Amino acid sequence: MAVEHVTEAVHHGSSGIHVALSAERLGEFLGIPITNTLITTWVVMAVLIAIAFLTRNRLQFIPNRTQALLEWMFEFVYDYVIETLGSREMARRFFPLLMTIFIFVLFLNWFEFLPGVGSITFDGHPLFRGANTDLTVPLVLAIMSFLVIEITGIMAIGVWKYGGKFLQNPLRSPIGFVIGIIELIGEMVRVVSLSFRLFGNILAGAVIISVATFFAPYGAPGLLMLFELFIGLLQAAIFALLTLFFIKLAIEEPHGEGAH
Repeated sequence: MAVEHVTEAVHHGSSGIHVALSAERLGEFLGIPITNTLITTWVVMAVLIAIAFLTRNRLQFIPNRTQALLEWMFEFVYDYVIETLGSREMARRFFPLLMTIFIFVLFLNWFEFLPGVGSITFDGHPLFRGANTDLTVPLVLAIMSFLVIEITGIMAIGVWKYGGKFLQNPLRSPIGFVIGIIELIGEMVRVVSLSFRLFGNILAGAVIISVATFFAPYGAPGLLMLFELFIGLLQAAIFALLTLFFIKLAIEEPHGEGAH
């Protein structure tokens, strides 16, 4: 599981639940620490790459039911991205990124529910752990999205117009200057909000399942796992949608110059 499984503490005959907030270090390579969340991320990446190659080789000109359903789902999302960004060209650029974020986060969230995850150990620690229960992984994803958003805004409307959203002449417009600073702070806070939203929800679910396993090992954990599968899907969608909406805001003109 994403947290260390329930452990029986023999000291004084008491029992308890141990929750590991940080990833367990299993070793190092060229001075780089290898953690169980890093191994999980590598495995998920390898699985997704393998699925991509297998799917590409099995695509048919006349789709079967499964392929038709998948194509309909992708077309629905693609049309939504076009509607949100207001440009087919922009949608063509960012649709692959948004779908990659969604699928990658979804597989990371669901991987921890596979049999063996959390029970296979190495050097006394779980070999695999839910990657998004380690703040490093959501933080890296949030930083990547943040950089894409900022670079897109600069390239879409130019450096000066984009900077004008946040930095205005305090002598000409004191209120505009204050609003710009507030928007700049809000822009930086997005990294924190994106990463902690994903991290907090996935970690909380893992802790709840561990507590349920400890106190009610029959029935309750299974129902909670089904619920957490839905939460994993929801959080992946939220992460991708927020990235889309922030891109939309980034490419808009500054206030007073055609912004909606």
